[in-house]
This record gives sequence, C-alpha cells and structure tokens, in this order.
Amino acid sequence: MPLADSDGTSIYYERHGSGPAILFVHGSGGHHAAWWQQVAALRDEFTVVTVDLRGFGKSDSSMPEFDGQDFPGDVVAVLDQENLTDAMLVGQSIGSVAALRAGLLRPERVGSVVLGHSLGGISHPELKELAAADRAEAVKLPVIDRLLTKRFQEERADLTFLFQQMGTFNVAKMQDLRNLDTNGPSLDDIQASGVKVAFLAGEKDAVLSVKTVTRAHELLAGSHLEIVPDAPHSMYWETPAEYNAAVAHLRRTLTAPKEAA
Repeated sequence: MPLADSDGTSIYYERHGSGPAILFVHGSGGHHAAWWQQVAALRDEFTVVTVDLRGFGKSDSSMPEFDGQDFPGDVVAVLDQENLTDAMLVGQSIGSVAALRAGLLRPERVGSVVLGHSLGGISHPELKELAAADRAEAVKLPVIDRLLTKRFQEERADLTFLFQQMGTFNVAKMQDLRNLDTNGPSLDDIQASGVKVAFLAGEKDAVLSVKTVTRAHELLAGSHLEIVPDAPHSMYWETPAEYNAAVAHLRRTLTAPKEAA
C-alpha cells in the first residue's frame, strides 16, 4: 500500500498510468476513490495520482482533531515521495485550496494548478465579497442540490446514492477544512511563483458562480479559464466526459512549449 510521510502522518495515495502527471485533490466529501471516472479515462495518456488527505479515506485519521493548514503538506509529501516534476494539481472545491498552496510550496515540482469550482483561497477583498455572496445563496439549498443537478438526481438515483456514500468513509468533516482559507496567497504571490493557474467551473455550479470565477480569472493575469456548459459543482461525478476532456486539454495546453503557446 503506497504511503507518504507528511510530518509523521501516513498519507495514502495511488499512482496509475504513465505520461505527464496529474494529481487530483478531493473535496470535503471525497477521497482517492472518488476519481474512479477520471483514472479510467486519463491513465492511458497521463500519470494519474490520487491522494487521501489526512482524515479521509485510507490516510491516518487517528488524530483527535484536524487542521486544514496541514493538508497542503499532505499533497507535498506525495509529490516528494513520487519525485514528480511538472505535475498539474487538480483540486475539487475546497481541495483546490490545498492544491494551490501545495503548488506554491513546491513550484519546482508543480507546473500548474487547476482550481476546480474554487478560488483556491486567494486573498483578495473583491473576490472574498463575491464568494461570500455566492455562498449566501448556496446555503438556501439542500446540500445535495448544491452539488448535483435535480435532473441527475432523478435520472441517476444509483450514482447519486453512491456519491452520498463516499463521504461515509471519512473521519474529517467540512468544518475541519474551513481554516484552509486563512492567510491565503495574494495574486502577487501566485504570479511570483511561476506556477500556472487555471480556473475550471461548471455553468450550473450552485456554490460558486461563473461570474465570480470569471472575475478571478480577470484579476489573475496569465491565468486560464474553462467553463463547462450545463455542469454542476460536482461535474467530475455528474458529467465526467466533459470534465475529463477539460482536464486533459488543460494538461496538454499548460505544458505546451512557450514558443508554441
């Protein structure tokens, strides 16, 4: 069983396929197995790495409490263990915050970070205000309606049930991740790192609006923006074909030679 040591904490991860590396960082209800539709679709062209943050899946969950500030180090531990270079980190929701911080900690190993349905904890007053407004609307909805569309829930009751069951394998909860946003990186910090950033969002995301994500893209010079039509917050689960195509496109684009860009 592959394990990485993150300051004494055992972090479970898996590596599949070969080629340019993509490392997925799950959100508050996920773990390494949540990426089953991505691993199967991408491993023939890319090295696909999935990880369990501490408190999730098969990683060490024995500590009495969890500090979201430790999660970026869990990602870094896997990057170092596997000796990855020019990796693309792909975060889902709040997992994007851990992904961005890990990228800034190891720019020699991380060439790009994809912020999936998230602003990555970027410290900026306008973005904070926009995200807070989106969140105020989102909390009016049942949790499942924030993550998956009503149509999908009705047509795919089986996958909706499995989606909900995923979180039952975790000890850490959403509240354990909230302080990840504390003291986030500035736009200048990101640009100084040399790490490329892409925003990946769904048109029907009920948690973070396309308007907010687009504004973040505008503020972060040199960033990339991918908006997937008709996709919800958890598009990696509900619309995997479109999500996988977007991730593959970003992996190829963000590693293109500068002279060909």
